[in-house]
Amino acid sequence: MSYRRDNRPSRSSLVDGFDSLEEGGLRASSSYSREINEQDNDKAMETLHDKVSFLKRLTGDIHEEVESHNQLLDRVGNKMDASRGMMMGTMDRFKKVFEKKSARKTCSYVGYFTLAFIFIYYLIRCLYFSVGS
Repeated sequence: MSYRRDNRPSRSSLVDGFDSLEEGGLRASSSYSREINEQDNDKAMETLHDKVSFLKRLTGDIHEEVESHNQLLDRVGNKMDASRGMMMGTMDRFKKVFEKKSARKTCSYVGYFTLAFIFIYYLIRCLYFSVGS
């Protein structure tokens, strides 16, 4: 057993190795790791800058799209208001026409005549195609 202990390096010799590393080796490796960390940070900053630029352009594009859609919706709303006004005017005219009995009779005659015309048209068309076949 004592043979093994003699071949093993002592604890103080291990610590002595760290002292020599601390003086030159560790200082060099720590400055080297700082350079690597700075390079990694620079790369990460560039990547982050690229991503932020992309998001800024994307946000601008979305803003332009929203603005164009808002303008389109405003135009559609204005046209709907104009259509509503025309429909209200037409409804007012119909109300005035139907308030009088003679006007109601005239409108009903026009409706009956239209239905009779459509019926006769389809009757003649059916007879014409049945004879032609």
